[in-house]
Amino acid sequence: MLKQFLNFKLSQKLSPQQIQLMKLIQLPTQAFEQRLKQELEENPALDSGKEESTDEFDDLDNSNDEYNDDEAIGKDEINVDDYLSDDEIPDYRTSANNYSPDDEEKTMPYAAGTSFTQSLVNQLNTYRLNENEYEIAIFLVGSVDESGYIRRELIDIVDDLAFTQSIYTEEDKVEKVLKIVHQLDPAGVGARSLQECLSIQLHRKPKTPDIELAIKLIDDGFEKFTKKHYKKLMHKFDISELQLKDAIHEVERLNPKPGGSYAGNNRRAEHVVPDFAIKIVEGELELTLNGRNAPELHVSREYSNMMKGYKEGNKKSKSQKDAVQFIKQKLDAAKWFIEAIKQRQQTLFVTMSAIMHYQKKFFLTGDERNLKPMILKDIADEIEMDVSTVSRVANSKYVDTPYGTKLIKEFFSESMTNDKGEEVSTKEIKKILETVIEQEHKKKPHTDEGLAKILKEKGYPIARRTVAKYREQLDLPVARLRKKI
Repeated sequence: MLKQFLNFKLSQKLSPQQIQLMKLIQLPTQAFEQRLKQELEENPALDSGKEESTDEFDDLDNSNDEYNDDEAIGKDEINVDDYLSDDEIPDYRTSANNYSPDDEEKTMPYAAGTSFTQSLVNQLNTYRLNENEYEIAIFLVGSVDESGYIRRELIDIVDDLAFTQSIYTEEDKVEKVLKIVHQLDPAGVGARSLQECLSIQLHRKPKTPDIELAIKLIDDGFEKFTKKHYKKLMHKFDISELQLKDAIHEVERLNPKPGGSYAGNNRRAEHVVPDFAIKIVEGELELTLNGRNAPELHVSREYSNMMKGYKEGNKKSKSQKDAVQFIKQKLDAAKWFIEAIKQRQQTLFVTMSAIMHYQKKFFLTGDERNLKPMILKDIADEIEMDVSTVSRVANSKYVDTPYGTKLIKEFFSESMTNDKGEEVSTKEIKKILETVIEQEHKKKPHTDEGLAKILKEKGYPIARRTVAKYREQLDLPVARLRKKI
């Protein structure tokens, strides 16, 4: 039996404007500029630059009922996807410069120079190789990664030569050609392991007693060398501690990543554009938002006049209603976007201002030990916004400080209690741990247990495993690998 009944349901949904705002807030400066260019390209009702007057557009809010009616305007049919798209935009869509000639340069620079692979190919052309050897050498050069290594077994390369290049050869032949690749610059290129890379570089150096011993260390005692078993090495090669120290010094001068000087050529040069700037003026902190986050936008006067003209027209044909619907859609989208930009500016500034005042002691001194424990909720409660909003601001934004450009999320840290019952930041403990390790006697570095004891004496009672965790987060090796002679 069918029955009809009323059912009241309360649910929360984000409006298109809220979704748009959240997406804009999480964008850093450069990505925001690209999003702005995209919107200016897609919405002809949106203009950049200063606006002379908006009186005529304000009059449009008083349009007659016929053009404000949902059916005529088609508000429910507005395609908000056009304004919330995350798809990549082709280069030709973003080539227009929407800034005045006086604005600072905003184009992403490219690093110049010959590519790493091309440099190796150019060097190969100076060697006398038959056609088969040259093709194998080119394939080997193409297999070199950005660090300068060939991280594949020769048997796999032999198979690839057969299947992809129709070059049928043997492992011994590839090994022979690889020796030629090893003669290319920078020294060590084409190595299959760190040991081989260091060995190649040492063998190309002028032979001195220190170099000869360094070659023995790498070729015949590499495992003991990497584990810093210095006493075993001195016994194995019957050498003194001073001789070993001089040989190790030669190894430390080598380049473990010979391709590093070429890596990144002809790619976009990576650099950070700070979203905020903090300065110390007469002992007080001054916060500014990057001007590129505050563009001047307004609704197009041309579209405003078109809307006014249709409103005053006597005939109300279907084509006119369709035109009004399109114009109204673009005008509404432009107003939404302008309002979202203003809210983004306000949200960014309020959030960063709260962070700055919360960490005032750090920003005045630059000493990381002055960073207070701070979590997202602390700032969210301070500015009366959601934690997710603070997270969007902190996650990918940078601030220019007197002590360098910092990622905002680095100011957030958990807390622990010291022996005085005070809440201290884990960053403060890590900084002290790092200092202790820097100042330790390198011949007898502290174990994790020893470090825990030292920290306890300084008023930070933490367990050995916690010390180990912090040490790993600081990318510091265990005591044995920090040992020096």
